[in-house]
Order: sequence, then C-alpha cells, then structure tokens
Amino acid sequence: MVLVRQEIGDVLRDFRLRKGRTLRQVASKASVALGYLSEVERGQKEASSEILASVAEALDTPISVIMHEVGDRLAVLEGLSAPVVPDSLPDDLVAEFDADIMVR
Repeated sequence: MVLVRQEIGDVLRDFRLRKGRTLRQVASKASVALGYLSEVERGQKEASSEILASVAEALDTPISVIMHEVGDRLAVLEGLSAPVVPDSLPDDLVAEFDADIMVR
C-alpha cells in the first residue's frame, strides 16, 4: 500500500538536503518541534497543511512544488510511467499553436 505521508516525508527530506539545511535549522525556521519534523520526514506522522506550509516556507520552496514532486512519486509507485498531466507542451505543438495565432 502506498503511504502518502511516507512520500511527503521523503520529499521534504530531499528538498532539505538539496538546500544544505539541517533538520534543526528547518524546524527552527518553521517553528516546528525538531522531533516532530523528524517523524514527519520518516513518514511516522501526518503533517497538517499548516505545518507543510511552514516547512515549505522554511525551505524557500513553494508548497505547490513540493506537492507536485509528491504527486510524481506517487504516480510512479502506482505504476504510471509518466505524470497524467504534463508539465509543459512539446515544442513542436507550441510552434504549431504559435503559427496558427500568427496567421489569424
């Protein structure tokens, strides 16, 4: 079974490590107990939306970026090879639309 809290924790830890921040630094900046944030990162505790927003802010990362990464990881775990909704349009499709707009 896929546990969303585990993926959220993994993503938060990955972003924290990419930013070169310690658990203590993020917890302090987010005003979250160090032990609680550690449990969230390990997937042992469910974080509220308020806690997630505070941690995202402490990581200088939009919550939408964090949740997008969580969604992508969940899609892989569910056996979807690619996200259901693409992040961007292929260049040739954009060029086709641009050409149509220029003609009109």
